Amino acid sequence: MAKPYRVVDYIVDYLECAGVGHIFGVDGANIEDLYDAAYFNPGVTAVLAKHEFSAATMADGYSRAGIAAGFGVVVATSGGGSLNLVPGLGESLASRIPVLALVGQPPSTMDGGGSFQDTSGRNGSLDAQKLFSAVSVFCQRITEPADIVTALPAAVSAALTGGPAVLLLPKNSQQSLLDPVGVSALSTTPKGAEPDDIHFLARSLSLVRERVTIIAGEQVALDNARAELEELRALLQARVATVPEAKDVSTAALGVTGVMGHPGVAVAVTQSAVCLLVGTRLSLTARSGLEAALGSVRTVSVGSAQPFVPCAHVHSDDLRISLAELSRALSSQGSPAAPRSVDSTPRAALTTPPFHGPGIDYRSAIAALDSALPDGTDIIVDAGNTGAAAVHHLPVRHDGRFVVALGMGGMGYSFGAGIGMAFARGRRTVVIAGDGAFFMHGMEVHTAVQYGLPVTFVLFNNNAHAMCVAREKLFYDDLYSYNRFTASRLGAGLSAMFPGLLTVDVDVATDLPGALRRALAADGPSVVSIECSADEIPPFAAFLKETHNHVTART
Repeated sequence: MAKPYRVVDYIVDYLECAGVGHIFGVDGANIEDLYDAAYFNPGVTAVLAKHEFSAATMADGYSRAGIAAGFGVVVATSGGGSLNLVPGLGESLASRIPVLALVGQPPSTMDGGGSFQDTSGRNGSLDAQKLFSAVSVFCQRITEPADIVTALPAAVSAALTGGPAVLLLPKNSQQSLLDPVGVSALSTTPKGAEPDDIHFLARSLSLVRERVTIIAGEQVALDNARAELEELRALLQARVATVPEAKDVSTAALGVTGVMGHPGVAVAVTQSAVCLLVGTRLSLTARSGLEAALGSVRTVSVGSAQPFVPCAHVHSDDLRISLAELSRALSSQGSPAAPRSVDSTPRAALTTPPFHGPGIDYRSAIAALDSALPDGTDIIVDAGNTGAAAVHHLPVRHDGRFVVALGMGGMGYSFGAGIGMAFARGRRTVVIAGDGAFFMHGMEVHTAVQYGLPVTFVLFNNNAHAMCVAREKLFYDDLYSYNRFTASRLGAGLSAMFPGLLTVDVDVATDLPGALRRALAADGPSVVSIECSADEIPPFAAFLKETHNHVTART
């Protein structure tokens, strides 16, 4: 006898047809039917996370990997489970990452009647639709089963414009039967910029006889437009910098913009006739230190959203199309009347105060990582001093991804995102995080163990929220600290928790290269915990400026 065809079966079949191979979540009574449907579909693997925030970041990391479907999927049950999604979806919203969230709800027949975890918004209950509408580009509550046939494609279409989409699914709606219907994946036609806009950009750039600087952003990565960006760079003989979230889109020498970036970027922009922004809004974190430079040159932009800085902007939902068309338009107009002058501006690093305290200093640790990581390694970086050091000093691997989430900057993002990236790309992924981030969401190491994923967790253990310690020292006279922890040995602790997991605590810099090589060669997950100090100042512009002010005041 044929199995009854339910709303949840339609959802899972649709996702498989769209190219989604994995969904991430935490099971529970009001989402268990979706897990049941996934069990019977061999094309979709339901991954069990340890916390809904991490499940959301797994979906976010899965999307950033550049999968065929273009979006990751997170599922959660009602009540506290659903509320745990909010910070993860907030990151995806701020960073414009396509994610579909499928959120279970109590049966709609119980709405407003005091049921457990009622979020219908009726009779004084929490209104999940209002809540999730604030952290999404689309939110709909499904009360009529047949509505899923139009609502699901609409949600996916909205997510693909850049951000999370949420479907709220009462349990009785999930279990409702549908007439078997043909399921086809959403078909969207990629939309680049309008031809007139492309020719406007081409004319603007072809008339420039002097230097052009490109600042490339996260949309280049999301649209997988790396090759098209390089073709355009070569045609313009341009210098390229990237925002921190797009560090892997170009191997150009200028480096990264913003508070963790390289001072040479501002110099290059100032020396340019035109600055071309590609796929970035240039948030404050990314444009810090560039305001004066951008104000002194003509700035133009192409991408899916208007930048925060004044500029002529051309809209494009697909940079692969738009950059290719721009290169063709430039080629058809011939070379500029005179060759542009291009220099070899070296990448200038931020100068941090020398540190002679206990533990391994950030620069030595990052140098050891740089020597150990092979081409093709994907790197996921967490927030804090650890993230600042990695963003500033660690080069991208050839054919590898480099992800840092600065939309919300939520600590612990990297653990779930690294797992999502590993599922999507099936290659060695390295998570770089501090102990503060680990204590928040590091138990996703267990998820990597459970699924045998090739993820190496590199933990900078300074026994503190070190960025907060730096703020206490620099801005509050170093009179106290709320942010130092009781000392821990993370490697030893994880080894005791997960027998067979390769773990090591490293105290001495000379031991680090060998420890990293062994960890990266592991068959499955591994952990390297690096003992360092919360008192070292990282390459973070605001701290370095204040450190300089302190030194000046003393002299």
